[in-house]
Amino acid sequence: MQIQLFTIPIGDNSTALQEMNAFLRGNKILEVQNQLISNENGAYWCFCIRYIEQPTKQPDGKNKIDYREVLDEATFQRFSKLREIRKKAASDEGVSAFVVFTDEELAELAKLEMITEASMSKIKGIGDKKVARFGKYFITNLKNDETAGKTN
Repeated sequence: MQIQLFTIPIGDNSTALQEMNAFLRGNKILEVQNQLISNENGAYWCFCIRYIEQPTKQPDGKNKIDYREVLDEATFQRFSKLREIRKKAASDEGVSAFVVFTDEELAELAKLEMITEASMSKIKGIGDKKVARFGKYFITNLKNDETAGKTN
């Protein structure tokens, strides 16, 4: 638990208020105490906020995951290869990479022993339309890599 203090003058042009509201949105608030203070310098609100810091979030509001820490080394290497394939698929199809598959979906794909259309469609978030549109990129590229690995 931590404490943050905010002092907001009564005639504030809303800068201090905006700063406090941004802070409130970004943390788990446990308690807020406030008091109106008036002295020779003017009147202002004093807020004492007890809070717990929230994990860093991406612009879309989701928690950022470091897949290097979450996945074992071999799975992370496969995940990295899948990200390269996703980048090419997105470029070829003229869409953003996350439209092809999210990092979370790629991490689940990387955990699979063999990637097939059937195994892809079992992953949460990957439906038949995504498999039909993007599956060929992953299946073809991974088969090419496996074939090249056997001849080396």
